[in-house]
Amino acid sequence: MSATELLKTPLYALHLELGAKMVPFAGYDMPVNYPGGIIAEHRHCRESAALFDVSHMGQLRLVGDDAARALESLVPVDVVDLAVGKQRYAMFTNSSGGILDDLMVTRREDDLFL
Repeated sequence: MSATELLKTPLYALHLELGAKMVPFAGYDMPVNYPGGIIAEHRHCRESAALFDVSHMGQLRLVGDDAARALESLVPVDVVDLAVGKQRYAMFTNSSGGILDDLMVTRREDDLFL
């Protein structure tokens, strides 16, 4: 892959089929909007259903006896008591409590999946 070649998500062809305007984002060719415009997209999301392509985002598995406790020391949510098969929204914050990034934490049988 050349330095200027962008990666494509599994939904890339669908984005093109739907007329998406594609732009570089985090090393991927990602949709920024569709022909109907951002207001129409917003309304459709609120009134019907929408699919958000997040396949360009990272995934991480945390394993070990203290994985939940370690993660809980980094995010302001309860991870230790998260039941198997459940998911919780969390965020990483700076020293002032400002949000740096968000993530979903899923408790699986043998790990935490972020």
